[in-house]
Amino acid sequence: MSKHERWNALLELLAAEGRLEVDETAATLRVSPATVRRDFDELAEQKMLVRTRGGAISHGVSYELPLRYKSSRHASEKQRIAAAAAELVGDGNVVGLNGGTTTTEVARSLALRAGGGRRGTVEATAPALTVVTNALNIAGELAVRPQIKIVVTGGVARPQSYELVGPLTAGVLKEVVLDVAVLGIDGLDPQLGVMAHQEDEASISRLFAERAQRVVVVTDSSKMGKRAFARICGLDGIDVIVTDSAVPADMVARLNDIGIKVITV
Repeated sequence: MSKHERWNALLELLAAEGRLEVDETAATLRVSPATVRRDFDELAEQKMLVRTRGGAISHGVSYELPLRYKSSRHASEKQRIAAAAAELVGDGNVVGLNGGTTTTEVARSLALRAGGGRRGTVEATAPALTVVTNALNIAGELAVRPQIKIVVTGGVARPQSYELVGPLTAGVLKEVVLDVAVLGIDGLDPQLGVMAHQEDEASISRLFAERAQRVVVVTDSSKMGKRAFARICGLDGIDVIVTDSAVPADMVARLNDIGIKVITV
């Protein structure tokens, strides 16, 4: 198990339990207690948990999420999708993230990557990348990471999703330029494109796509071939789709034929 995989597993356990002890965690992950102590210390330095005597507790901001976020936290497919999507973001990039369970995992993967291997260097004082988001929970998690410059749009908060929407949100997005937009969606239809359940969230996601040089859609395969209420954009506005391996082969071939790269994990 790599450090990245181990850290993801630790944060997953912490999200479920709220508190972890070193010896129990070491047994669960089948690693030494010394490794767990070192991981706890490094994650605490990145503000991803709070170190306690003999263990760790969850960082308050990071885990006070709506039920829909907590209920998906054990979805290993979304974590694998997020890790693959994070690899598409280059150092120093400006990346846009809309709200959603999968983009929340992308934010965590970016935070883990940005925090690795740079402690104690001059570069540690400079942001590894810039994240522009309209999701309050993502902003809360990344705001304490010195390696990431976080830009939060204004707008009216939707309590169901923690997303900011409306004219204030649009006003900020129209003034920025993104290297890549990573979008969570609620549906993908071969004819209609990608969609969201709420029209106000769809309009903001559309702006993310319009402001980006490259658009990456992250979604589990259950949403492929499905329709939702509000259209974000057509498939001609998408460059890459990252999904799980259960996506039908004919769907992948169809998307490849129109120039969309599909990454399955």
